[in-house]
Amino acid sequence: MVYKSIVSVVTDLEIDRAALDVAVAVARRNGGHLDVICLGIDRTQPGFYYAGANAVILQDNLAQAQEDALRIEGEVKARLEGADVSWVTVAATTQITGLMPFLAHRTRFADLVVLSKPYGKGRDHGNEAITESVLFEAKVPVLVVPDDHEMPSAPNKVVVGWNESKEALRAIRDAMPFLTGAGSVNIAVIDPPQHGPDRSDPGGALSQMLARHGVKVEVSVLAKTMPRVSDVLARHIGDTGADLLVMGAYGHSRFRESILGGATRNALELSKVPILMAH
Repeated sequence: MVYKSIVSVVTDLEIDRAALDVAVAVARRNGGHLDVICLGIDRTQPGFYYAGANAVILQDNLAQAQEDALRIEGEVKARLEGADVSWVTVAATTQITGLMPFLAHRTRFADLVVLSKPYGKGRDHGNEAITESVLFEAKVPVLVVPDDHEMPSAPNKVVVGWNESKEALRAIRDAMPFLTGAGSVNIAVIDPPQHGPDRSDPGGALSQMLARHGVKVEVSVLAKTMPRVSDVLARHIGDTGADLLVMGAYGHSRFRESILGGATRNALELSKVPILMAH
């Protein structure tokens, strides 16, 4: 398996520059095609204006979003000019209330979507909604790239967060092009259950599966010596010198169909290396 259809979403080139560059590198490595969605968002919330407000105001907001999309497309084209990969840009606009179904439809045929971190300076709910729409609605793996990060097209050291969940296994399968090309893959099992089916060999069955694909794999069983699993993972990534983390994305909410769970959000906020996630 290789990534032949790669998508990146740009709403602000200053924020999304690193993710766009990584998307180009992944496309180059896999001989794939890159689609860049240059997105202008009308962030008007329902009920924001008083009853009877002039419809021209609403139209002005949409027109501004369209201008933003065209401006972003121009910046992206200038950035990609001369790139040695197949690429195309699309200027698109959507209202914030329709962002998730819109992007889910646009990204559902991608092999991989490359995005910037949804949390941090200059981000808002729209950035989180972009990540959620790809993960939970389009069901496509996402490579989340930290700001100002230059990831090699083929990561050399990879850490896999393994907790026996179907989300983690899905992420591992989706990350196979990176795993098979890596110099080493470390399966991190944090505080495994004492009475689980794999208690005598945590991560053993997974390592066997990966080894059959030619992956150079080892297993680390780690104690949960810090309050959050994400803290333990972040320290382990630093200790191993990994340049990619693979993990499942967890969603839970009684009030929304999908939302990034606490463990996923913490990992995204802490990580200094790209994270490949799937749900």
